[in-house]
Amino acid sequence: MGPQGGDPTIVPTPLRNHLITRSRNPVDLLNAATCLFGGSIATSPLGELCGGEHELRGVAAHDFAVGYFVSPLDVRVTSAAGRDRGSYFVNIGDSGAISASCGGLRATLDEATAGVANPGDTQELRPLPGRRTRFLGLRIDAALVHQEFAALTGRPPVSTVRFDFALDLADSKGRAVRLLVRSLLEQLDSADPLFRRAELQRSQLRCLVTALLLAQPHSHTGELHDGPQPGFPRSLRAALAFIEANLAEHISLGDIAGAAGCSPRTLSSAFRGRLGLSPLSYVRNLRLDRIREDILASTDPVGTIAYRWGVSHLGRFAGEYRARFAELPSDTAARR
Repeated sequence: MGPQGGDPTIVPTPLRNHLITRSRNPVDLLNAATCLFGGSIATSPLGELCGGEHELRGVAAHDFAVGYFVSPLDVRVTSAAGRDRGSYFVNIGDSGAISASCGGLRATLDEATAGVANPGDTQELRPLPGRRTRFLGLRIDAALVHQEFAALTGRPPVSTVRFDFALDLADSKGRAVRLLVRSLLEQLDSADPLFRRAELQRSQLRCLVTALLLAQPHSHTGELHDGPQPGFPRSLRAALAFIEANLAEHISLGDIAGAAGCSPRTLSSAFRGRLGLSPLSYVRNLRLDRIREDILASTDPVGTIAYRWGVSHLGRFAGEYRARFAELPSDTAARR
């Protein structure tokens, strides 16, 4: 990827035949980005609107969209929350660099480092002065990520997959992700009718998502270490179903063991062996995920939402929330 020029060794500008807007009005860029990504994001400028040239090229399909941005604008981008109705975003620098923050984490996005935002995350992107900043933004439906996770493990994830933010594109795994992104772009730029078929584009995207799951650490990385696994035993399936049905209530280890038809010790061993955490840690994490989704999807007070999901101690809840998401519940609510 790189700017178009006379040097035949330089790759032409990505999505060169898919111009959406080129304007000196940054509002045009913000509106075009929201349209390209199908309403799955909310954008707002950080500080005053700046001049300069703002350009967006992009392609949208059923479960993904990719945009090529040229802009000096500092912007806040919030992605929709939801286990299967949200979106992941992968931002990759093409030239210049961007100072990016997400959930208290910071990284400089350029040709060697990408950023991965999870459903419900808010990013702040600030192009650094110097070279003209150009970058790619790839949206991927959460349902597709969970589908590919299930293909790798033999079962769907029990909670939302949450990736680490900074993706190293310089190591071998990161280079594989970047190569697959380039291949997808080449397909989208090709004039060959074969590469315009949605089936081929989606196949390429599935390969990219699989590589991302294997390359980038995330909340379920431990489940991928040994490849496809057999399905959960009946007792563990019963325990997970009980937790899902009673998540808004007080749940004890004894309650879960009783529903699973086994002893607390056997249940704890099954959870640690299959999921890598204790039954009550699983309950806590799943409850925090659901609370975060509701905070971003409604205007209800944080306390009301927390109590709705069975939280009885707001102070302890705030600490657990910050430990999981690197921000306080009030910080999440402020972005609504």
